[in-house]
Amino acid sequence: MTSLASRACAPCKGEEGKLSPAEIKAHLVALPAWQHGGDRITRRFTFKNFVQALAFVNQLGEVAEEQGHHPDLTLGWGYVGVTLTTHDCGGLSLNDMIMAAKIDALV
Repeated sequence: MTSLASRACAPCKGEEGKLSPAEIKAHLVALPAWQHGGDRITRRFTFKNFVQALAFVNQLGEVAEEQGHHPDLTLGWGYVGVTLTTHDCGGLSLNDMIMAAKIDALV
């Protein structure tokens, strides 16, 4: 099986790209630090200070632009919160799992 982090995000239209609950569960095995709730997955990253957290956001932003898939972020002193969902399909898509793996590879 190909690593999620080595894959690329692809455009999805409508609900055709939406993952089933079983597919979500299977992908999350490879992403144990991510929390699943409803139509999204989330993770909180911690850092020693604001500068390191901001640098992480900038790295993450470059990956998001490259992949054309953009998470919702919260930035504060020593932390970054990341939320992934695919609005076009109304839930989680393979793109969310790919982005989560690519984000994990940054740390």
